Amino acid sequence: MCHRRQFIATSLFGFGASLAPSFALAQNSGSPLGTEPETETSAARIEYASPQIQNWRIGLLLEPPVTCTDVFATFPIPVDWPEQKVTLTNQVVDPLVTAWQAKDLAGGAKQIVLQMRRVPAGASASLILTFQVERSRILAPNRTDDLVIPMRPDREMRMYLGTSPYIDSGHSSIRAASRELAKMEAENDWQRVEQIYDFVREKVQYVEGPIKNASDALREGKGDCEEMTSLFVALCRNAKIPARMVWIPDHAYPEFYLEDGEGNGYWFPCQAAGTRQFGKMDEYRPVLQKGDSFKVPEKRARVRYVSEFFRCNKAGKGNPNPVFIREQME
Repeated sequence: MCHRRQFIATSLFGFGASLAPSFALAQNSGSPLGTEPETETSAARIEYASPQIQNWRIGLLLEPPVTCTDVFATFPIPVDWPEQKVTLTNQVVDPLVTAWQAKDLAGGAKQIVLQMRRVPAGASASLILTFQVERSRILAPNRTDDLVIPMRPDREMRMYLGTSPYIDSGHSSIRAASRELAKMEAENDWQRVEQIYDFVREKVQYVEGPIKNASDALREGKGDCEEMTSLFVALCRNAKIPARMVWIPDHAYPEFYLEDGEGNGYWFPCQAAGTRQFGKMDEYRPVLQKGDSFKVPEKRARVRYVSEFFRCNKAGKGNPNPVFIREQME
């Protein structure tokens, strides 16, 4: 299990800007939250099976011992993917919440951005959303010999070919490993990707620890699910294979992108750490986000994962103690 990314980024500095009230989610309660519609070609090549439904509560609870003003907070929410359907089933928005909106982030994530002008000491303010998440298993494709590395990736796909935070695909050790892998015989591009997959699992032992670059995991020969996924993604990108990280509660795994002879593209998952799963995924935990390079309003630099964020002005020495909620309901 990977737990380090379940952190809260907290900074107690003033925030003067005002959000424009936008209640897209409030006006669409009960409707799916979509980002990547499934195409007929994707459905024909990739099969989804045995869907299961889970209910999740996600939000913010603020019960400060000191008065807080100009509260600004964000937290990520799940969205639709071909293997996942997300429906907002309930929302509880406290009157102290001045404005809030759901914001799409380029690359495969969505976050709630909220503001509260003033929360008195001892008061309780919250914004909590309940989602129904229907997720399916992804079965391995029956045919793979015609799948190839895309020759002319479009602009959107090129974002999955460069460097990202902790995915240093241009590092000399990554390039050297990629050259050695390229020398290996492979019957087709699917097998080429599988060689990268096996290389990562052979070279890196699963060991939890502080986050580090993919090149460091390769050099040290150890890392957790994040580092193993980062290394797989880095090696794929160095070989001109689009790849990205997939984030679920307490875990991460990669996806890689190949095309068939007609130019139809498909994202295939694999399990870098844990039970061997290549081109398939037996997983029911909800996809929180896909991607590894996001621009969020609260940070100057790009981030690999969209986490929770909180800041405010406070009257006194106490800590506001914001509580971000993400829990599965029974």
